[in-house]
Amino acid sequence: MLAAPRGEPGRAALGWPDDRGFVHVRAARERLRYARWRPAPELAPFVAHYWIVEYDLRGESPYRQRILPHPSVNLVVTDGRARPTAAGPTRSWIAGVIRGHYDETLRDTGWVVGARFRPGGFRPFLGMPVATITDRFLPLTEVFAAGEAAVRQLTIDLGHTPGDDADDTGSGRQALLNQLDALLLAAGPVIDPTAAEVDGVVARIAVDPAIARVDELARQAGTTPRQLQRLFAEYVGASPKWVIRLYRLHEAADRAASGEKVSWAALAAELGYSDQAHLVRDFTAQVGAPPARYARQGAAGTPRPPRDVP
Repeated sequence: MLAAPRGEPGRAALGWPDDRGFVHVRAARERLRYARWRPAPELAPFVAHYWIVEYDLRGESPYRQRILPHPSVNLVVTDGRARPTAAGPTRSWIAGVIRGHYDETLRDTGWVVGARFRPGGFRPFLGMPVATITDRFLPLTEVFAAGEAAVRQLTIDLGHTPGDDADDTGSGRQALLNQLDALLLAAGPVIDPTAAEVDGVVARIAVDPAIARVDELARQAGTTPRQLQRLFAEYVGASPKWVIRLYRLHEAADRAASGEKVSWAALAAELGYSDQAHLVRDFTAQVGAPPARYARQGAAGTPRPPRDVP
């Protein structure tokens, strides 16, 4: 297994999160080195955290990691694996809220660095409704046009920084995080109280599995379903119904991976599904396997294949 992430001078590593979003998290933990860091305090209203994924699969078969979506925009920079966009391939991009799962196939060695924005937190940077970039990947410079030189320097300077192979103090990674801070602060984001309110509504959905209907959520938020839909389109980039269903699927995946016996019919009712069949259909479409099979696969684990011997 890869070594645990190190903390950085003046900025503590947050480590693995609650694993939501990683399909077959045991296999992911075995193959990936994943860490998170807080942004500069001035960016906390906008950015949930920075994240770094590193992997070393030399001598092994390519590894495919499935990721379940979150209701968040991400800024992403890679070590050279280009992402197709409408403007052409790029190794630095903005990912709008992706409403379906996506698979990443990893080979050899590499890293990916990103910033996950809070739900609503990207609206001040984008300057338009977040729904306009839903299910889209944009070159980083298309959004941060005023900082094009800084973006170029960021992608040039990253090099092998995440691994810090030659510097065990972590100073290289700290410099990387400082560059991300500088890039975002240079955009001059202004705190939007409505964005913070929407972030709070999304957080409520995430932690309360009992929320299963938009009208109930609107009542708790002190607004109407129609107004809530408008706010989510403006600030989140997805409908409140989709966010509710997404987090209920995250909850189902957590239960399936827990190793505990689960009554899928009872869980479907608990999560607001009309019947078990609807839960199984949604779960299979996103995760790639029915919940019972996913639970069995999680219990068995996904062993890491041996390295090739030269």
